[in-house]
Amino acid sequence: MNGPLKVGAQVELGFNDLLANGQAVGRTGGMVVFCFGPLPQERAVVKITTVKPKYAVGEMVKLTLRSPFRAQPFCPVFGLCGGCQVQHMTYPAQLGWKQDVVRNALQRIGGFTGAAVRDPIGMINPRNYRNKMSLVVERGVPTPRLGFYQQRSHELVPIAGCPIVMPQLNAHIERLNEALAQPGLGTALAGARHIVERTAKATEQTVVTCTTAEPSAELAHQAAALMRQLPGAVGITNSYDLSSQNAIVGRKHTVIAGEPQIEEQIGGVRYRVSAGSFFQVNVEIVGRIFEMMRPGLDTPRKIVDLYCGAGTFSLFFAKLGSDVLGVEENAQAIAEARENAALNQLEGSVKFVAGRVEELISRGEVRRALEGAQIAFLDPPRKGSDEVTLEAVAQSGVPNIWYLSCDPATLARDLKFLSSKGYRLGVVQPFDMFPHTGHIETLVTLYRESAKQQQVIGEAFKDAPVPSWPKEYPDFVIR
Repeated sequence: MNGPLKVGAQVELGFNDLLANGQAVGRTGGMVVFCFGPLPQERAVVKITTVKPKYAVGEMVKLTLRSPFRAQPFCPVFGLCGGCQVQHMTYPAQLGWKQDVVRNALQRIGGFTGAAVRDPIGMINPRNYRNKMSLVVERGVPTPRLGFYQQRSHELVPIAGCPIVMPQLNAHIERLNEALAQPGLGTALAGARHIVERTAKATEQTVVTCTTAEPSAELAHQAAALMRQLPGAVGITNSYDLSSQNAIVGRKHTVIAGEPQIEEQIGGVRYRVSAGSFFQVNVEIVGRIFEMMRPGLDTPRKIVDLYCGAGTFSLFFAKLGSDVLGVEENAQAIAEARENAALNQLEGSVKFVAGRVEELISRGEVRRALEGAQIAFLDPPRKGSDEVTLEAVAQSGVPNIWYLSCDPATLARDLKFLSSKGYRLGVVQPFDMFPHTGHIETLVTLYRESAKQQQVIGEAFKDAPVPSWPKEYPDFVIR
């Protein structure tokens, strides 16, 4: 194209990259152009909608060159709903792309040139995997509808179903839409901002929470009828006292029917969780992460689990005989972790401490536990850890770090810091916790260079041939 890009102009260009949010990256006339719809190796005619000094944004008008990795999206609202970003890419290609995302972040941000990133471990059937959904209730209309938000927007996309959530939850979408049209039930549900459900793969139980600004007497009155409308539902709570206008779940919960929790099982551990619990949404992949870790826990270890949430991993470590201390800021998550420790009769093997990791890690019980630990396990939020925490981990001398990350960029940043403190990369193993999205979970093992020859914890997986897709999971080995 000759001259600068202008809003409204149509231009044909090629695309060579894909961002985590699903935008393809192309260039024309020296300008970077972002656009939803195209894939790498494709060309498309794009209508320019935004022009900034260093980039432009466009809408795809038509494809002119199709990638061999293009797939037919299986959801009718793909491209509108913000839940999925890459349904238009074949699943094996998604896994390869995510491997590249991790590799590029390690190289570009972490400085780890040539880091060996293993093939991602994906799902046998990458649909119906989410055990939790957060539905938006349309407000200010005579007959509200349910849906999800559009990408980067609070505009509602009405839905009749979702092929990403587990079948029990998918069936409930239709039932909830029907309930909204019923006298009584519809009035009660119309006052909700969100309806959040979680289901258990092991027991097929489901628990529901309806989020309102204030406690709802109407919901309480209709709760028993709503539970009858939803097969498999064992309880309903009313969530309220919102921390912000965008909060999906409130800070307070009242049980208005049945029980507030369901029971899940992963790797021989029982978990009682609520709709709003800090609990992983893909049970199959959590189980694969467990199995990968298991050989590294073949004898009892001393482990400090930082950012432990509701104790998902702490309890697995303890179930295998390890002595575990979990640290988590959220008091409600810690309460659930302690309840689940009792449920599994693991109170003698695991202890949970509530508080900010960066405040507790350099003093008292947490500092002493870290200095005596063989493994520091970190599973921080998307923003990653912080230098205060990482510095304390390094100064403790703990010989092994297992870092589970949901963001390659912050992972690479934190690994760079730990590398500067004498730790070396062991294995980098991505897991596809969220198929059809731009998210990728990555487990990285690190070890102190000075501990390399000690018979401590394995920092690497077996040197096995790269598995063909669907991925098999390799094992830990002991150094």
